[in-house]
Amino acid sequence: MRQWLLDIRNMRGKTQAEAAELVGIAQSTYACIETGTRNPSVSIAKRIAAVLGFDWTEFYDDDGESA
Repeated sequence: MRQWLLDIRNMRGKTQAEAAELVGIAQSTYACIETGTRNPSVSIAKRIAAVLGFDWTEFYDDDGESA
C-alpha cells in the first residue's frame, strides 16, 4: 500500500476516479498503483505527480516513505 499516495490524493480532495481521469489512465490502473500492486511507468509517475503536486521520484524511493 502506498499510504503516502493515498494521503496526498485525499489532501487534494480527489477521488481515485478524479485523479485517474486527470492523469489519463483507468481508475482500476490508478487503484493498483495506489495499493502498490502495480508500479507506474516513469511517464505515468510524472503525470500522477504533476496532477497531485509532488516529486515523481517518490514512487522509486527505497524506504517507501514520502514527505
